[in-house]
Amino acid sequence: MKLSIVMPVYNERNTIKEILRRVRQVDLGDLEREIVIVDDYSQDGTRDILAMEEDSVTRVIYHPENRGKGAAVRSGYKAVTGDLIIVQDADLEYDPEDYPRLLDPIFKGKAQVVYGSRFTGPRKNMLFWHYVGNRFLALITNVLFNTTLSDMETCYKMMTREVLDTLDLKSDHFDIEPEITAKILKQRIRIFEVPISYAGREMEEGKKITWRDGIPALWTLIKYRFKN
Repeated sequence: MKLSIVMPVYNERNTIKEILRRVRQVDLGDLEREIVIVDDYSQDGTRDILAMEEDSVTRVIYHPENRGKGAAVRSGYKAVTGDLIIVQDADLEYDPEDYPRLLDPIFKGKAQVVYGSRFTGPRKNMLFWHYVGNRFLALITNVLFNTTLSDMETCYKMMTREVLDTLDLKSDHFDIEPEITAKILKQRIRIFEVPISYAGREMEEGKKITWRDGIPALWTLIKYRFKN
């Protein structure tokens, strides 16, 4: 079996080499790995670094213009060839050493989709309003879809290829996260959560998502809950 790791990248020259090192070194046992990097028109020198990182398991896709994280994730999803898929942000907030935790419920036949929750594992405390926004969106998700997720916005959404192929994603920006979740839950696929570690960045360190992104996320949840 193969794990495909989709890595959307935008202006991450300070972290891209380190996150690739971590992804390549994590022990996956007999599981083959594939890394699909999608550069969303970086302008800080990231592309120069990526040009030297392609190898037998690493492929780089270059967007000709900046289209947003959702568009980068969708480009990566279209290019993967693995049996299992996960998204890996390039900013070092998420630790690839948690991959085995996410894989375990799938290998044991307990789940088709596994989320890594930032709120049930060890973490560097995030900004207060990011915390409030994440918890609010999780609550709305639970009310709309009759579930008990603790972290809907997590980057670590691992799923089987069979589930991915059903999603037909449209979002170009950060609303990709609620769209993925809504379309999974709308099919009555239950999501398995496991605790992961988390080291959130500050805004001055390059964190890109803001409170304003919560508004389209909320609308996306409502739209796909009631859309046929």
